Amino acid sequence: MARRGKGRSINGIILLDKPTDISSNHALQRVKRIFFANKAGHTGALDPLATGMLPVCLGEATKFSQFLLDSDKRYIVTATLGVRTTTSDSQGDVVSERPVNVTQAQLDDALDTFRGDIMQVPSMFSALKHKGQPLYKYAREGITIEREARPISVYEINQLRFEGNEVDLDIHVSKGTYIRTIVDDLGELLGCGAHVSVLRRTQVADYPYDKMVTIDQLESLIEQAKESDVSPYDLLDPLLLDMDSAVKKYPEVNVSEEMGDYVLHGQPVQVFGAPDNTILRITVGEAHTFIGVGKMNDAGLIAPTRLANL
Repeated sequence: MARRGKGRSINGIILLDKPTDISSNHALQRVKRIFFANKAGHTGALDPLATGMLPVCLGEATKFSQFLLDSDKRYIVTATLGVRTTTSDSQGDVVSERPVNVTQAQLDDALDTFRGDIMQVPSMFSALKHKGQPLYKYAREGITIEREARPISVYEINQLRFEGNEVDLDIHVSKGTYIRTIVDDLGELLGCGAHVSVLRRTQVADYPYDKMVTIDQLESLIEQAKESDVSPYDLLDPLLLDMDSAVKKYPEVNVSEEMGDYVLHGQPVQVFGAPDNTILRITVGEAHTFIGVGKMNDAGLIAPTRLANL
């Protein structure tokens, strides 16, 4: 029997609108199969409960996924007051139920405590690792591990709706922020408990919301291609964003073709006027072809730190 190929060398980023009730890895594998890509990786998992923006990096773009892991995120969340759960979301077991007697003024005061730079203790149901195992594995066995509070930034936390025992919030946060923990802490501040019942990620870095596509949309393009007797990749590939979109916020350094060859062989090069103390996006020639990222070294040369194999 003929062996299945390893996939195409296709490079780029697709902004997936992840559906609820599947893991981010499951969503990633479906996208990888749809594009028949040789490599794929996502840029920060969403809980199975959550929907929304999940940038999936294909091919050489996986080398730059870390920059999206480190980026700001934005979410819309529904907090259900009065019920606290083990996982701080609706998929966990109920820990306590308390009456909800919360005024608008109390909610305003509580939300204000989260704005700015704060310390957050990660949930036991997070993917942070302890002795090589994610915390959620210990939690499922009833084991609690001491966690240190970590600095995070809440740039915005805005109330969208407050009806009965539900509060809708729009939250813009730094990397490493757990929205479930914010909601759980909010519930304790209000004295009634709370958990996440709906969570949607609306932004990662500066990626536009309207560029997201669903798995159903991708699969419908495959069917459309069959009906039109064209390659499905003719319809799928135009949806990919350039792989350097993951590092667009960093300054560009454009070098000649000759210098680009040096860089691609791992050698540092001199570029006058290049900014120091920051990651640099390296492009080549008049076409500004992206080849990787680098930093200024102690000798004042731009040394490549991560290169695309094009």
